[in-house]
Amino acid sequence: MDNKPTMPQPTAKRRGLGRDATVAALCGFVVVLMVGASYAAVPFYNWFCRTTGFNGTTQVATSAPSGAPLARKIAVRFDSNVAGGLPWKFEPEQTEIEVKIGEVVTVFYTVTNQSARTTSGQAAYNVAPLTVGAYFQKINCFCFTEQTMAPGEKREMPVVFYVDPAIIKDSDNDGLNTITLSYTFYPVREPAPKPLAASELDKAKGNL
Repeated sequence: MDNKPTMPQPTAKRRGLGRDATVAALCGFVVVLMVGASYAAVPFYNWFCRTTGFNGTTQVATSAPSGAPLARKIAVRFDSNVAGGLPWKFEPEQTEIEVKIGEVVTVFYTVTNQSARTTSGQAAYNVAPLTVGAYFQKINCFCFTEQTMAPGEKREMPVVFYVDPAIIKDSDNDGLNTITLSYTFYPVREPAPKPLAASELDKAKGNL
């Protein structure tokens, strides 16, 4: 009786290798998809918050509301914070004001670079209670741009806003008396390069 071992069939071996390659490719695709999703999640989340006012994110308005302000008034408090690593003094010129709903208001924050070097920061913001985010409309705000401060520089930064009259139709905000607008400045480690003026460009070309 012939007891020679049976050799594996080449077809079965190729089939196994093909299956392994397919699994490996699928795993690689899933990894790439997850990495891409993680990068896309941040701008999508920011867009969602701006659109819905979720998590106290304020809205961006391009103009004043139509119609006269309402008689109803509401208090707006102003909060300021500076994250670690940024040597700035940051505070509102007024800690609280009373405004009419629908009234366009301008307030100022002051910021001072207390270090002996140029530093940069950018502000994040929200309002409380969180249900107010969809109705707090900012026409102008320093939080949309990176701020670079020279040593010892002091600067006034305006915020132009209004409370949307539509808030009075929202039952979640019945009895609302106070809104708090809060900013936090975070350090920017690598400030974006500023474009050169025409004269500086000509000078730079002359040095080439």
